[in-house]
Amino acid sequence: MTAGPAAGEPARADGRTVERIGATTGSGPAGRTGTVGTNRFDTGRTDNTRPPRAVRHHEGEGTHVESRTGFAVGGTAHAEPVSVPELLARSRTLCTPPLRAAVARLAAPMETVAAYHFGWIDRDGTPVTGDGGKAVRPALALLSARATGAEAEVGVPGGVAVELVHNFSLLHDDLMDGDETRRHRATAWTVFGPAQAILVGDALATLGTEVLLDAAVTGGTSATDAARAVRLLTTATRRLIDGQAMDVAFEQRDSVTVAECLEMEGGKTAALLAAASAIGAVLAGADDKVSGALQRYGHHLGLAFQAVDDLLGIWGATEVTGKPHWGDLRQRKKSLPVAAALAEGGAASRRLAEELADPKGRGEESEPELAARAALIEEAGGRAWTQEEARRQHTTALAALDEVPMSDEVREHFVALAEFVVVRER
Repeated sequence: MTAGPAAGEPARADGRTVERIGATTGSGPAGRTGTVGTNRFDTGRTDNTRPPRAVRHHEGEGTHVESRTGFAVGGTAHAEPVSVPELLARSRTLCTPPLRAAVARLAAPMETVAAYHFGWIDRDGTPVTGDGGKAVRPALALLSARATGAEAEVGVPGGVAVELVHNFSLLHDDLMDGDETRRHRATAWTVFGPAQAILVGDALATLGTEVLLDAAVTGGTSATDAARAVRLLTTATRRLIDGQAMDVAFEQRDSVTVAECLEMEGGKTAALLAAASAIGAVLAGADDKVSGALQRYGHHLGLAFQAVDDLLGIWGATEVTGKPHWGDLRQRKKSLPVAAALAEGGAASRRLAEELADPKGRGEESEPELAARAALIEEAGGRAWTQEEARRQHTTALAALDEVPMSDEVREHFVALAEFVVVRER
């Protein structure tokens, strides 16, 4: 396995107004030049897809922006900006009231636990304005409805349903991983106990199905399309659970191949993003061809998202991510950077394999030991390879949009959200 040089010092990438730029990014099959990390690349494009339009995060006057993960875009601006915060705010405005209404159906004290987890209240029940997450999945659901020519409101039940399922997985993940912080505060299981976290997670997953079936009753969609949306979501949920089961099993293995890691992440993360990217279109009555293309966009976007998440799980700053420092390394997770480093086969790769196979001190490594392990992963090329993989998956995701006839405005919003997902610090 060949990996490029490690990325340089990160620039801030939290200004999230974006605009189209002339240069393209991506590592797909190809003949384009672009930028990743601090390195130029040139790949010979041989496919027939239109090069995806890249976007630039406004941060000073430069034309190159790089996040802590090393994923970067660059070029010369020539179009009106797309405001990702406005897209996400719009999705929250439309989806939060029905999301709260769905959570309110839960019996006490589950509705309190859920409200705390979503960031609506503190542990004492006092209403707060907290960090409830990025709301990318609801935004994708609304956009997918608009891709068919329908109003965004048609996709609201889909946005609410995927957000419920997503948070079911977070509640369970936090408990299984032993994580004590999420979004800069104590996780629900540490405040209310493991049993409540499990029950509330189960309840949220069930509510997702209810919300979709309600859409047919209230007249927002046909019974047939509601049923199609339920199948889409439940299949994605099953695949998400399959992926999580693989992730847990991998922690007990000395090594995992890159292919196995991608399969796991295709379930754990990409399955639900794929469903989110198509569920609004399904509710609007889109055919399987359109739904399938939007799912492919979401699938590859999910793989790019998880690749970036894997990088942040090792090199992200706790004060930015809100997650425990070195959390993935402490749990010996076989994330993409680790799998790629193990596959490299050099001296650093062999030392890393020896450390991961040593049962002594599992989960009790000191900060210096974990820092040294991260350095081995980087030396073996795991960091640079994962940056490249995020870029390749991002390019493949954008190419799928070319299969769906939609307005330029909606297309640009899909592109902007894709950039938001991969150029980030948390």
